[in-house]
Amino acid sequence: MIGTEFIEGYGLGNQLFFYIVTRCIALEKGVDFGFVNPGQIGNVFHSKRGMYFMDPIDLGKEISREEMKSFKVYHEQDDRLYMGNSVHDMTNGCFISGADKALMEVEDNTLIYGNMQDQSYFEKYRDNIRDWLHVKEEAESYEYTADDLCIINLRGGEYTSCPELYLDRKYFLNAIRNMKKINPNMRFMVVTEDEEAAKKVLPEYECHHFDMGKDYVTLKNARYLILSNSSFSLVPVMSSTQLQYAIAPKYWARHNISDGFWSSEQNIYTFLTYQDRHGKLFSAAECRKELEEYKKRSSLYARRNKRPGRVRLFCQNIRRRRLYGVFFAKKIVRSLERRTGIIKTYGDN
Repeated sequence: MIGTEFIEGYGLGNQLFFYIVTRCIALEKGVDFGFVNPGQIGNVFHSKRGMYFMDPIDLGKEISREEMKSFKVYHEQDDRLYMGNSVHDMTNGCFISGADKALMEVEDNTLIYGNMQDQSYFEKYRDNIRDWLHVKEEAESYEYTADDLCIINLRGGEYTSCPELYLDRKYFLNAIRNMKKINPNMRFMVVTEDEEAAKKVLPEYECHHFDMGKDYVTLKNARYLILSNSSFSLVPVMSSTQLQYAIAPKYWARHNISDGFWSSEQNIYTFLTYQDRHGKLFSAAECRKELEEYKKRSSLYARRNKRPGRVRLFCQNIRRRRLYGVFFAKKIVRSLERRTGIIKTYGDN
């Protein structure tokens, strides 16, 4: 049996990747699969209703805490960069790992832990995944499936106080301009778990947080998408049968501050197009080629998994304070632009 544990505190996107990759490895090996704490799936920070919008999910065999003791444990490769972006990146490091080939080679009777989001882990079984995560007929919706409508998925919540994570208005405006190159008459609508935050970033666009299920199916059935660096969007997007084109932030979770590294490399997907801080677009193949060159020349990458000494730590603290200062200054400027009408509000004439 191949299994993993659903741990409280993880979002739905993370949970679904744990589920998918566990089943894919078990299917590849021809063995059973199961989960520790299966009742946790779908019970996340903005919904405690489980996977109410999907057909019953096959969770295999429940693995008890006592049974866990008889399993081997495998932790996915975990490479990190220690940088002065935030307290998190200075103390825990920034996760940068790519695919761990050994993960797919674990023995039977193993519990796996990690990020588990690399396309190589699940690509072979994309059609199976659509069946595993089938939305109930009554929850399915094509209300916002249209050739002239682009859905913007904006992640708020805890991201809003993190300058290394929270995407600036500029990212979305650049992506909107790129989408209009496809269709000058493209319409835009924001889907988010945090309407208050979204209305501060893109107040001029229609904005909705339906519920977890309706947000999920709206992303799954959108033909055009602008994504945030949130794993919530990735599973519906990669299981979509409607998707025509999707833009995502280059460097993923460190779009704002990266000098070429990815957080993480696992989030380079062939079904997405990536946009840099200047609005330039890149294919997944171009991103991977560029990343390999970066690894060869980067002094920062060469220090991966190494904690800084006292002098470097002092310099990192200075950098962190500067980043936070610029981040909150931008928030003040955006607020003034909204209040003075420079940035319009949705519904204004």
